[in-house]
Amino acid sequence: MKPLIIFAGCVLLAAAALPAKAQCSICTRTAQQLGERPAKALNKGIIMLAFTPLAIGSIIGYRWWKNEKQLEENTND
Repeated sequence: MKPLIIFAGCVLLAAAALPAKAQCSICTRTAQQLGERPAKALNKGIIMLAFTPLAIGSIIGYRWWKNEKQLEENTND
């Protein structure tokens, strides 16, 4: 239950984060030509695409750390 609470807290913190600009120079130039609303949507899309692999990597890293900790406890007994 505790990992679920930690994960939910991280998701809430990420959702409440200050607006970030995740555009490269080419994307910024394209977004400026589209207008303000499409530029914001493009920026949100880039952030959402970046969040998925980071979340997967975090989950794998946490499970690996937890497994190593458990193996270490079992060898110390």
